[in-house]
Amino acid sequence: MLFDLSLYSLPAKLINGGIAGMVGVTCVFPIDLAKTRLQNQRSGQQLYKSMMDCLIKTVKSEGYFGMYRGAAVNLTLVTPEKAIKLAANDFFRHQLSKDGGRLTVLKEILAGCCAGMCQVIITTPMEMLKIQLQDAGRLAAQQRVMPSVVTALKMGGTSAVLSRSYNTSPGQQVTRVSATQITRELLRTKGVTGLYRGLGATLMRDIPFSVVYFPLFAHLNQLGQHSSDNPSVPFYWSFISGCLAGSIAAVTVSPCDVVKTRLQSLKKGANEETYNGVVDCVRKIMRKEGPGAFLKGAGCRALVIAPLFGIAQVVYFVGVGEVLLGYTPYSICSA
Repeated sequence: MLFDLSLYSLPAKLINGGIAGMVGVTCVFPIDLAKTRLQNQRSGQQLYKSMMDCLIKTVKSEGYFGMYRGAAVNLTLVTPEKAIKLAANDFFRHQLSKDGGRLTVLKEILAGCCAGMCQVIITTPMEMLKIQLQDAGRLAAQQRVMPSVVTALKMGGTSAVLSRSYNTSPGQQVTRVSATQITRELLRTKGVTGLYRGLGATLMRDIPFSVVYFPLFAHLNQLGQHSSDNPSVPFYWSFISGCLAGSIAAVTVSPCDVVKTRLQSLKKGANEETYNGVVDCVRKIMRKEGPGAFLKGAGCRALVIAPLFGIAQVVYFVGVGEVLLGYTPYSICSA
């Protein structure tokens, strides 16, 4: 690492997290869209056989940019989300190592846990809006392929804006409705709590993810140190460590991600279950679709998270934020 943790600069870390998040999301967003659609489709109504099948059908029915439905939400909110996640982990690691001792695995887990709790402030509404936009194309395709399946909004009330975002009339394209319009409608009908639907499931996913990812990355990254006298790590090793740790953590929490996606999907087909909380969701998925349903989209999620966090760690460890703020190893040391 080019910049010592003891010389911790919060603004620089926030910049690093933001840049890493935007670059990573731009690269892997189509795979994330495929993951959402695969997770939401039910047995007997499967439109997509695999990730590639989903992407091909999406391009055919919605055009190339159909793969980026909801990307604007992610690109807008991923900067604070990733910045909070990565900077919070560094902050808590720094606080827990103030005594000068080496961080124990337990302290690393605690730092990751705290980082996961902090990020959900942004993650929950971001995922909430993104999922509505990503899944609209699946519902439209379902209506075209299975016209007997009539989609109905199951939100406890009719919303004109939200209904338009899921216009699935046969032979018609999905009516484009922006995340801003959906946000306003949710705030009007449900209040702030509408944007934080699925908060418990998001915590259930993000805290274990951070608990697994950050300690695992730290130990994998240490293996790339040149020597005890020269603890610097090549950028490619940080990338590999971020990819490996990210993919392992992503698959580990994939069942929680399926539950979160199902809970946050406001619009469902007429034959698709509605859920009253995490426990009810788990029970119904287990009873009607079996345990394998909890791993839907796991491969896609691993492919999304691996490069996303690989890129993040390269940006983070190279110290792009420090450079942009005019810091150098020498200027930091003299500060």
